[in-house]
Amino acid sequence: MRAHHPEAVAEAAARRRTRPLLRGRDRLLIVAADHPARGSLAVGDRPYAMANRADLLRRLCLALSRPGVDGVLASADVLDDLLLLGALDDRLAIGSMNRGGLAGASFELDDRFTGHRPQDLARLGFDAGKLLLRIDPGDPGSLRTLHAAARAVDEMAALSLPVFVEPFLCRRDAAGLLRNDLSAEAVTTSLAVASGLGGTSAYTWLKVPVTDDPDDMARVMQTTTLPAVLLGGDPGPGQDAQEQAYEKWRGALRLPTVRGLVVGRTLLYPADGDVAGAVDTAASLL
Repeated sequence: MRAHHPEAVAEAAARRRTRPLLRGRDRLLIVAADHPARGSLAVGDRPYAMANRADLLRRLCLALSRPGVDGVLASADVLDDLLLLGALDDRLAIGSMNRGGLAGASFELDDRFTGHRPQDLARLGFDAGKLLLRIDPGDPGSLRTLHAAARAVDEMAALSLPVFVEPFLCRRDAAGLLRNDLSAEAVTTSLAVASGLGGTSAYTWLKVPVTDDPDDMARVMQTTTLPAVLLGGDPGPGQDAQEQAYEKWRGALRLPTVRGLVVGRTLLYPADGDVAGAVDTAASLL
């Protein structure tokens, strides 16, 4: 199909049955699969767990078929595959916009917008975009990313398209690896910065990590009035880590501006291998 009929992607996008961003229960459960485009293929102690694309697509199609799942967040290649498989009908398609900050690279914080552009999302009839905003006060690359993110927020608002901003304060450890700071103070600061990006916040959503101490989340979320979803991240190996992640989400989902979950590896690569079970558990939290 890709070799002989590349136009099939646009045709499938034109046929896709769309839906509102929020409906019915006023909650969102989005499955995330944009990690490979940033060279981030690891899950727990498996460094190339996400490298097999056919396996990833099988897991995504299963997740998208479960009741309570609203859609998927992914890079263009994954969304194109899902369009060709007919898996995005009546599901939200959210395009990942900046994937240039490759995992482990010296330029990781100069996170260029190498994925979907706002006009691509509008042309394909997709429902929203997502951008990653990591800020290290000691790295000049953060300023370039911050500036590009603000302009992306402006462009998305001009097209009346929601954009999910995923902010972190971060720093490099002694080995030079980038580490996100999940303290209450750091998450509070990152939300304040992300909320103020661009000329309007009318179409901005926040994609928020749960703090190291989940009891701090109520105070953290007082920083902004913008609607928010909780991100999942990689909980680490083992069923215990997965259960702890569910408990952290359960408490934070009670907060008034929190509208749902955007979770990837925790649901697609659960410790026990039961994708349907992991997705159903997350859906039950909403």
